[in-house]
Amino acid sequence: MKLLQIQSSATEGASVSRQLVETITTAIAEAMPGLEVVTRDLAAHELPHLSAERMPVVRAGKTEDLTPVQQDELALAEAVLDEFLSADVVVVGAPMYNFSVPSQLKAWIDRLARAGRTFRYGPNGAEGLAGGRKVIVVSSRGGVYSSNPAMAAFEHQESWLKAVFSFIGITDVEIVRAEGIGMGPEARAKAIAAAEAEIARLVPQAVAA
Repeated sequence: MKLLQIQSSATEGASVSRQLVETITTAIAEAMPGLEVVTRDLAAHELPHLSAERMPVVRAGKTEDLTPVQQDELALAEAVLDEFLSADVVVVGAPMYNFSVPSQLKAWIDRLARAGRTFRYGPNGAEGLAGGRKVIVVSSRGGVYSSNPAMAAFEHQESWLKAVFSFIGITDVEIVRAEGIGMGPEARAKAIAAAEAEIARLVPQAVAA
């Protein structure tokens, strides 16, 4: 069994999402001897954002008459997608930055949503092709959005990720949430404790699946 760990927080040691991603990975590895763990740190090794030159490779599947930049993009996009599709479990660290996900995480997602590879359009619309794997999203955010109707309209982090994974055919998506971490030390500790309790509940199910 293979687990792909995605880290995207730029705050490194102070990051709650990084801490919780490691907690989940360790718990699954302890429950499953022999688990292969692959880590992609999108903050330490940033993916280039899609440019006009890179876009034809990712969006149109261009593979011939490539410029040097496009050759780089083809190798990069294939490596990212192969890494994702070979994983049985994907643990994604997704802190909220300005009501959405970090731009480096968006750059990774841009290389997963590939026509003909992870989705296709047919007579009935879009069809996801990347099902058969479990995704665990570690969501961290400074405010409280899940139980505050006044803030719900600002949330474009968890909802966007669930929509993207659903679009490419992944319906087994779990959210481990730590919110309110910017509202003081007590709130931060409470949020982390709640997330760790959710991990303790979730991991046995993930291992049994």
